[in-house]
Amino acid sequence: MAAKTKKRALGKGLEALIPKSALLEREKEGNSINSTQGIDIHKIRPNPHQPRKEFSKESIEELMTSIKKHGVLQPILVSKDENKKDSYVIIAGERRWRACKNLKIKSVPALVKKFTEQELVEVALVENLQRENLNGIEEGKAYEYLIEKYKLTANEVGEALGKSRSYITNILRLLKLDPEVQKMVEENRITSGHGRALLALKDHKKQLEWALKIEKEGLTVRQIEKFMQEEGNKKSVKNKKKKKQKDEEIVNIEEELKGYFGTKVNIISGKKKGKLEIEYYSPMDLERILGLLKGE
Repeated sequence: MAAKTKKRALGKGLEALIPKSALLEREKEGNSINSTQGIDIHKIRPNPHQPRKEFSKESIEELMTSIKKHGVLQPILVSKDENKKDSYVIIAGERRWRACKNLKIKSVPALVKKFTEQELVEVALVENLQRENLNGIEEGKAYEYLIEKYKLTANEVGEALGKSRSYITNILRLLKLDPEVQKMVEENRITSGHGRALLALKDHKKQLEWALKIEKEGLTVRQIEKFMQEEGNKKSVKNKKKKKQKDEEIVNIEEELKGYFGTKVNIISGKKKGKLEIEYYSPMDLERILGLLKGE
């Protein structure tokens, strides 16, 4: 029970972090929801800032079946389009709108609420996050937006959304995948779990090769994690062998230089030439090392 009390509602959490957000100022004067009204479906357009880019064909077909039988039970939420007269932008309910459009329904029940274009970005994020309606990439982009726009940490976003910091950072890591692999996650061709496993590969080309292999062969996340672990073990053994092959005299020189400079030193020997690497950890550390090199 104690854990549940710590988990805050999404709106409440964000309001604490973003107090000036008009999205969360629900009692703002002149921004109250009007009564339901029927609006010409052709006067409504999707929110261009909607983070959800892919809509399941199956879920829309299910909605169409339901609407045929029961009608539109829940009105969509729209805002007046500031760029076009007598037009509206969808705030929530794009799937319902798409289903009605496919059924060639002329008028859709809607609630009209006043929002600026800036606020439409925020409300699309919150509405989707509340419904947990986003895939991993879309969710990551939503968190990235909140972090960059409001200068928040992953921990602060996690607290506001009732999620752990590790959950937020793991979702954000998906944005480091190759763009084509990200697209495959967005299109549900592979899962977010597959994407996280592929992050073990730093080479984007290999990430895409494995993603296509996953799609083609229907490999599970567990199988990919095992492959990635085996690949990592092979690299580790290979690196150890390389280190063992390093000449003992070179190793002794490295240790001597490490003691003199007070930092890690690596000597890479070739057949005719080599390379000396001296690490530093801050501008001041670099100045200190340069002073030692100059004999100061």
